[in-house]
Amino acid sequence: MNKTTILATGMSLALPLLTVGTTVLAEDPKPNILWLTCEDTSTTIGCYGDSYAATPNIDALAARGIRYSNAYATAPVCSPARSCIATGIHAGSLGTQHLRRNVQIPAHIRCMSENLRKAGYYCTNNSKQDYQFKTPDGTWDESSRNAHWKNRPEGKPFFAIFNDTRSHQSKTRYVGAQLKDVNESLPKHLRHDPAKAPLPPYYPDTPIIRENVAAYYNQVSIIDQTVGEHLQALEDAGIADNTIVFFYSDHGGGIPRGKRWLHYNGVRVPFVVYLPERYRHLAATKPGTTCDQLISFADLAPTILNLLGMPIPKHMQGTPFLGQDIKPQKTVFASRDRVDEVILCSRTVIDGKYQYIRNFMPHRPRMPLSDYSERTPIRQEIRRLYRAGDLTGQDAWLAALTTPAEELYDVTNDPHEMNSLLARRSPKGEAGAGSAKHQAALKRLRSALYDKMVSVRDTGLWPESELYAVEGTTSYEYAQSISEDAYRAALDVAMLVGTDSLEEQTELLESPKPLIRYWAAVGILAHGPLGKKSEQVHQALIPLLNDRMAATRITAAEIMCRQFQSEKALELLLTELKSPNPWAMLEAASALLYCGEHAAPARDSIVALQKSKQLAKSGAGRYTRSAFSQILNGLSH
Repeated sequence: MNKTTILATGMSLALPLLTVGTTVLAEDPKPNILWLTCEDTSTTIGCYGDSYAATPNIDALAARGIRYSNAYATAPVCSPARSCIATGIHAGSLGTQHLRRNVQIPAHIRCMSENLRKAGYYCTNNSKQDYQFKTPDGTWDESSRNAHWKNRPEGKPFFAIFNDTRSHQSKTRYVGAQLKDVNESLPKHLRHDPAKAPLPPYYPDTPIIRENVAAYYNQVSIIDQTVGEHLQALEDAGIADNTIVFFYSDHGGGIPRGKRWLHYNGVRVPFVVYLPERYRHLAATKPGTTCDQLISFADLAPTILNLLGMPIPKHMQGTPFLGQDIKPQKTVFASRDRVDEVILCSRTVIDGKYQYIRNFMPHRPRMPLSDYSERTPIRQEIRRLYRAGDLTGQDAWLAALTTPAEELYDVTNDPHEMNSLLARRSPKGEAGAGSAKHQAALKRLRSALYDKMVSVRDTGLWPESELYAVEGTTSYEYAQSISEDAYRAALDVAMLVGTDSLEEQTELLESPKPLIRYWAAVGILAHGPLGKKSEQVHQALIPLLNDRMAATRITAAEIMCRQFQSEKALELLLTELKSPNPWAMLEAASALLYCGEHAAPARDSIVALQKSKQLAKSGAGRYTRSAFSQILNGLSH
């Protein structure tokens, strides 16, 4: 009997539940725990109602397990999400939110697997760590491409992760002949016909886009085959009835408006848990059913510890969803920050019915230029159509040059999130929503997001260059040391970004608090044309060119370059490109990119800087180089 048949037969189908609310029964052996994870995959899985998907093994696992319909990554990109999975702490709180920047974490914060090792578990990771911090000693028994639960000492329970990378964004960039070759390498029931590909309303309907969508689905099918192989291995070893299995993706799909976006398709993930009969009392949901309980990656570490009756460290920020004392949460939280050279700051809260997104840099495009992601065929096709003037209506969603400061969607009735329920906000932050019901949802979720950022001391409030400059402590400890009042004061100013608060923001440029001056400047940049207030704002910005905080100097200079063609501001940006702070260099390069033709006088300096030894040694060097290339390419057109 092959692996697909074994699963499809419904082996170990639903049996009566034991009492819910206890941990593993004393007479039972400690359960093995197997995590089967994949990358860059949205809920494009058969058991989630996607008829184009070909995922028989995952579907069969869900048929005898629990399918979670409201599971969310805490970030729409891999390393920040993975740092939260490993520690139970949100990336923004830990300081791991910016992609590909390793940070120091406090000594008392350890990876969850270390707790399991101390409890007698053999812990393996095959093989990706990528946590944004150096893995503490004692985290794994094995972490390599050869790591396997089969290597454990006899009689030891295991916690094992197998992470399949074949659905990663980089593996789905094929169309045409390569798509034909991959299809022919798969069994017929796993192949995908581009003509039948389901296109979301934000994708134009072209052959290239259809082929890229089909390629993405092919890679998900390949992942499904591996899931079947791992489940078969448990059967062959005779331990399937003693192993709890989790299947999930690290965030949404690696095609536009999935990975890197906080929208539904970027943070909602497939999530299936199978508990053998002897452990079914650990779940309140019957096997073979769907659970709509809200869960997020912050909940994974405390859930595993709770399953095994182990204490949950106080610094963990999630809520267990299996085991004893389960208390369903009302909302889940996720964040988006710098990814490669693209500097953004957005946060979201989801309650299962509505999703609220707060974009703190709404002056940036919906789909900013990003060297790594521009290689994706769908992106290239959207860029081509935009240049040709062939994008209209919903097709043009991704090509928008700015982003709303706030978005609110009814995800049950508008799962593609094409119709934000919000209108313009007033200076006081009130929004005209479509109905009183939506207005209530907006206020509730906006408040929930604000409170969450305060409670975890979200370090996304500080620009990356400023966190880099903090000495003598970690980002986490630095943010935790800030008083609640001081944090709220800065967050209040950040929440003004995107509102009609120009006069107040101009006054706040004179605040003695560096972080308040920074967010006041960002608010003015997001305001766009300054109209009658331009001269007043110009004069208020000039002192900021000498501000203590690099990001404030850079933001003020970008406003002055774009709106006043200031030579002094342009000189400041060129000076920051030589900063010993590598993230200030990147922030200055990003500002110059958005200065467009006003950056033309800096062309020769940028060409020279591309070849500089300082840039080659910089931790942010490759991203700054990408920004330089984009600036020069823009100037050449």
